[in-house]
Amino acid sequence: MRKPRIAVVGATGMVGRMFLKVLEERGVDAEYSLFASSKSAGSEIVCFGETHSVCELREDSFPDGMFQYALFSAGGSVSERFAPIAARSGAIVIDNSSFWRMDPLVPLVVPEVNPEALSSIPKGIVANPNCSTIQAVVPLKTLDRAFRIKRIVYSTYQAVSGAGQKGYQDLEDGLCGALPKKFPHPIAGNCIPHIDVFLENGNTKEEQKMIDETRKILSRDDLRISATCVRVPVFNGHSESINVEFERPFDLEEVFRLLKATDGMIVQDDPKNNVYPMPVYAAGTDPVYVGRIRRDDSVENGLNFWCVADNVRKGAATNAVQILEYLLRGKGK
Repeated sequence: MRKPRIAVVGATGMVGRMFLKVLEERGVDAEYSLFASSKSAGSEIVCFGETHSVCELREDSFPDGMFQYALFSAGGSVSERFAPIAARSGAIVIDNSSFWRMDPLVPLVVPEVNPEALSSIPKGIVANPNCSTIQAVVPLKTLDRAFRIKRIVYSTYQAVSGAGQKGYQDLEDGLCGALPKKFPHPIAGNCIPHIDVFLENGNTKEEQKMIDETRKILSRDDLRISATCVRVPVFNGHSESINVEFERPFDLEEVFRLLKATDGMIVQDDPKNNVYPMPVYAAGTDPVYVGRIRRDDSVENGLNFWCVADNVRKGAATNAVQILEYLLRGKGK
């Protein structure tokens, strides 16, 4: 049987390179073509033991029927322009930017949570959710199914790699005393309660993404959600404090049992022995980790938990590859 042909757009960026690493680790056997901007065209990347030359992304990069799938991680403006071109050529696009996420005709998918959304892909585009949303909805879906969530309060502690290579560089340079180039303030030794632009309602765009995307993925437009997103001096791995209020009473032992049985998640909760999720140990891995699971006695049916994941892997590349694997198995469109 002929191998599928897969285009990787934004192949030289942080997430694009992780696409290739995860594809190789998971043995997704295909014929790959790599694309990037004119600035990166001509560079070479080794994957699956072969050296691939990176081509410039152009409107004629997707001849009809050439590619079955295309993984995009090159920013919203690139996805806005080129994802429809790739889709019209016959490829199913899996897009890591925010541009298509809230389009009602574009499924927004975390495979452990809502794979059924892949049964219909009318525009030929699937959206990869925001990194901070992906890790949160894995435990939240399980809890919502069991106890029906009434309200969520997110407080996030997001690594600099979430801002790409320039964010990573700001922390490295800042530790040496250099001034920031990516962030509006120094990130070394600091926390910045500002991720993306501020909106008229006072939320940042990152906070609004978490609110809107959680509702769409969980199919719960009625959910009351508040979010505060903070950039912290951690290179890789997002952490989140999640407070949930349920409509139904719950037993804490049942919460532990359900979360331990959730696909793609690991419970690390032994505070007496200082065991709880931390980004330093989540980095380089694919699961979502939860711990510090306890009642919130300030409200009826309240729960607190701590959630950590590698934002470049599960929060971006691995989730996209999992979507691809699901489609390759013929379980989607």
